[in-house]
Amino acid sequence: MEAATEQHFFYHGKEPSGSKAAIKAFEKERDSCHWCQIRQFPNNKKAPITIVNEEDDAVLPSTFRFLQDSKLGSGVQAAEDSFRSGCECRDDEECQYRGCLCLQEQDDDSDDESQARKKVYMYHTHGSKAGLLRSKHLSSKRPIYECHEGCACSTDCPNRVVERGRKVPLEIFRTSNKRGWGVRSLVDIKRGQFVDKYVGEIITPQEAERRRNASDIAQRKDVYLFALDKFTDQESPDPRLRGHPLEIDGEFMSGPTRFINHSCDPNLRIFARVGDHADKHIHSIAMFAIKDIKRMEELTFDYVDGVSEEDDDAKDASKHGHMVRCLCGSNKCRGFLW
Repeated sequence: MEAATEQHFFYHGKEPSGSKAAIKAFEKERDSCHWCQIRQFPNNKKAPITIVNEEDDAVLPSTFRFLQDSKLGSGVQAAEDSFRSGCECRDDEECQYRGCLCLQEQDDDSDDESQARKKVYMYHTHGSKAGLLRSKHLSSKRPIYECHEGCACSTDCPNRVVERGRKVPLEIFRTSNKRGWGVRSLVDIKRGQFVDKYVGEIITPQEAERRRNASDIAQRKDVYLFALDKFTDQESPDPRLRGHPLEIDGEFMSGPTRFINHSCDPNLRIFARVGDHADKHIHSIAMFAIKDIKRMEELTFDYVDGVSEEDDDAKDASKHGHMVRCLCGSNKCRGFLW
């Protein structure tokens, strides 16, 4: 344990037995210790997060805090218990059919209740592909509806892949091509495999705009902000889904995916994932592999999901000198992020 402790970026030694000020300073330093934050994750032993830098003397910002799940910011609330619901499937096998309450919105093609036995599941359920996102969904933009803690099915239900959390050991490393920090896996990843969620502080659209304006470079702030706009609809009966969406800010508190770099030819893709349908306004951002990924290969996703610099927003940004140059270096590089 002592040897492991010395691997900290912020080695804080043993708790002092002196003054209150010394103890308070120690506690503050320990709270900012990235190694201690990571060590508290429930999956730390089976899927650890490591941090390495073999390029320079840079360290992760001392103000950054690792999170296991997103935190609700001021003015953001989850649904009340009275609005929550889950499936009543007693047999996990039932959680692959349209009759499962959690999957009723997974199938947009039919409202026919007689099709309750129609399979609409997102994941393979048997064999070597069990738990992998089915191929036809990897290129779609459909949200993923999963069973959750409010359901009658077991925690082993095949429709709880994201809920069960990250199973892949990840390493945050310093890149050698001037792109700052990056992330890679310590094991091979299969196409369709869930990697991790993007987490952070979920904030109101007003707070997101305030933070953009307060940032030295607004475009830099946009790298860390994810709009939870998958279900935004001006005509929605749910007032929380009308108007501007909530956003996740991962700049100062997040998980390892916060350090994943952009690529115009990525190996990951983000999907909106819903557990309890009453919480669509705070749905998860889940990352899945869209191709086989070798061990120690850098993980990347497309920050703008294929939007071209020829799009209107990009043109407007170009006119104002706000274009952000892309450094991904892939053969499919579009030249600019936005």
